[in-house]
Amino acid sequence: QVHLEESGGGPVEDGGSLRLSCTASGNTDNLWWMAWFRQAPGKEREGVAAISRRRGVSYNARPFKGRFTISLDDAKTTVYLQVRNLSSDDTAEYYCAASLDDVAVVFRPTEYNFWGQGTQVTVSS
Repeated sequence: QVHLEESGGGPVEDGGSLRLSCTASGNTDNLWWMAWFRQAPGKEREGVAAISRRRGVSYNARPFKGRFTISLDDAKTTVYLQVRNLSSDDTAEYYCAASLDDVAVVFRPTEYNFWGQGTQVTVSS
């Protein structure tokens, strides 16, 4: 079993930056992809960025190119999401996810086996 715990969310001013962290614990050796999703009030969960622990490649979903950067620590158990130039549209619950296998569609939530509880990001002007 794998446990994912996010941190780094909170209130932030419009135009600000933050870095979210997600640490995996437990049986992490078999994890393949780690990803960030977000869900704004009244909207569906959407993929933000994903990174492969095995191939060293990462992807950003099209709406999130440029301001969002995903990365892994050297141990490949903590995934980060650096976000800059935040706006109120970025207000959402941000979730970390991890898969046990290679995935066909990196931003399809059902591809992921484990999820964190989420960390809230609230952007205000």
